[in-house]
Amino acid sequence: MMAKATPPWANGPGELLKHGLRLLQKDSDTNRRIAMICIDNSIELMMKTFLGLPFRITGIKISRKDYADMVESFPKLLDAIETHASDKIVGIDLGEIEWFHRLRNELYHQGNGLTVDRKNVDVYAEIANLLFLNLFGFKLIEEQEDKTELLGKFMEAWIKFEQTSTSMSFILSEDEKRRMPMDALRLIYKSNFLTVSEFKRLELIRRIRNEVVHGVQDYESSIDQQIIDELKQITKQIETRVLEATK
Repeated sequence: MMAKATPPWANGPGELLKHGLRLLQKDSDTNRRIAMICIDNSIELMMKTFLGLPFRITGIKISRKDYADMVESFPKLLDAIETHASDKIVGIDLGEIEWFHRLRNELYHQGNGLTVDRKNVDVYAEIANLLFLNLFGFKLIEEQEDKTELLGKFMEAWIKFEQTSTSMSFILSEDEKRRMPMDALRLIYKSNFLTVSEFKRLELIRRIRNEVVHGVQDYESSIDQQIIDELKQITKQIETRVLEATK
């Protein structure tokens, strides 16, 4: 059976992201700066490309005038993705992308006077990989360096957790309003589908995830396979308990 062909519209952002990741194979201050800029540019192009695709592909109707307005600035692109493709960003915090974009701007405009922490570049690369998967439906990078492999697995597991929590909250509530992931989790907890210890553990994992993304914690020392397995297990338990109770 032949492998599914890569959609041609994904080639541009994909090549930018791959180039950024290749630069990191030889670590240096210069390569980190350029890699950060490439990764950020790839994210911008991903969003522009997705929003500009035909209705038959995305199911999203955007006029040429509205599209031209959306692509004028990075913040407008983030607003547009949030408005038109909210299902594609579950588990991805656009505020974090905007934070990294500002860091990229500092590097771009101030040049060689600034350095960027390697771990910040690694985290932004993982966010870019996940956004690419969500928007275009396939993984750009299947294999990673050992030191970032766990980070990638953890980020994927977190997205699955947020997607599951959100979908289960819709089942439990009659209203169809869009909830923030932690609001969805609190609804599940108050509906007695999580124990106190599970809920507290998820809050801790969420704190670890946020601190890793914001560079407060070192992902190499704070993320291991055990925490990934635990997150996956609780996610599965949430889904199983809610679905069994609502049959």
